Amino acid sequence: MRTNIDLDDSLLEEAFRLTNVRTKKELVNMALKELIRHRKKLNLLDLSGKIEFREDYNYKELRNNENVSN
Repeated sequence: MRTNIDLDDSLLEEAFRLTNVRTKKELVNMALKELIRHRKKLNLLDLSGKIEFREDYNYKELRNNENVSN
C-alpha cells in the first residue's frame, strides 16, 4: 500500500542508529512488526492467572508418550 506520511526526523535518525536497515520503508515495516509482536505479547500477559491446570496434569508423561509413538 502506497502512503505519504510526515515522519519525525529525530525519531528516524535514532531508529536508523538502532537498527541495520537502510531505507525508510524497511524501517517503517520493521516498526509495524515490532508493534504487532509487542501488542500480541501484552494480550498473552492478560491471560496470566486466568488459566487453571488440572492437579494431575503431567506434561512429562505426555512428552514420553509422544516419543514412544514416533
